[in-house]
Amino acid sequence: MPTVKGCGSGSAARPPHCLGAHLSIAGGVHRAVAAALRLGCDTVQVFVKNQRQWRAAAFDPADVERWHALCATRGFGPPLAHATYLINLASPDGRLYRRSRDALAAEMLRCDLLRIPFLVVHPGSATGSAPDAAVARVAQALNQVFDRYPRLRTMPLLETTAGQGSALGRSFDELGAIIARVQEPQRIGVCIDTCHVFAAGYDLRRPAGYAAMIDAAVRAVGLDRIRCWHLNDSRGACGSRIDRHAHIGQGQLGRVAFRHVLADPRFFEVPMILETPKGTDAAGRDFDRLNLRRLRAIAARVAL
Repeated sequence: MPTVKGCGSGSAARPPHCLGAHLSIAGGVHRAVAAALRLGCDTVQVFVKNQRQWRAAAFDPADVERWHALCATRGFGPPLAHATYLINLASPDGRLYRRSRDALAAEMLRCDLLRIPFLVVHPGSATGSAPDAAVARVAQALNQVFDRYPRLRTMPLLETTAGQGSALGRSFDELGAIIARVQEPQRIGVCIDTCHVFAAGYDLRRPAGYAAMIDAAVRAVGLDRIRCWHLNDSRGACGSRIDRHAHIGQGQLGRVAFRHVLADPRFFEVPMILETPKGTDAAGRDFDRLNLRRLRAIAARVAL
């Protein structure tokens, strides 16, 4: 399942991008896919459980059946999931560490049931411990999950972070250090968040800055390991380490940064997910729909 790369929705009339949004599963997991299709998304990202709680109720089999039916819509997918923010695989606290590792495994099992190939997860926070020890703990947790469930098809994607506090993932070298300690590195991927890398110091607004970021990613983790993008503008300045998402073109990144990403043929068909603020504007227009429209307008201008 992790061999899936993208939705392949490109055509002569539509650039080959795979755009979606993170949507709610309230009322049944299938509702997120239905909402994505109404918005005109190519894919969707979801939480596979209440992300504010450790425990999760079993899926309703009827909801799972509806999920699979909707995901089979032509040109749609692959769907993605985001792990709960409670998980901290880098924690030096033994109880939290074990709980986080087991929660990751449980979410991967839920993703497997839904045939979700990728689960985005934050590397975690060292919370006062040495970074090298924290990196080793993340890799150890992944190794333990992979050893326990050798047939699990869902691939965890380590997400880049803004680098607030002692959070791991502010650099691709840090993600690469984790992957280098994983015994089955072919089972690990990476998700790049535009807001996070910008806040961490990669200036995507300049062509040279974007190229430097991709070069750093290729050296540290490898191009093929980049399986997803989160497309978010940033309220914080470059290098601020402030993780605050903004609507496309209305933050410090501006539209030009997204032009660089969408113009890069190496990421055509790689899922790109909006995590921008929800709600409606003064005219009652849905923000997800507006942000998708902005991305498609940018993509249309850079299409070959």
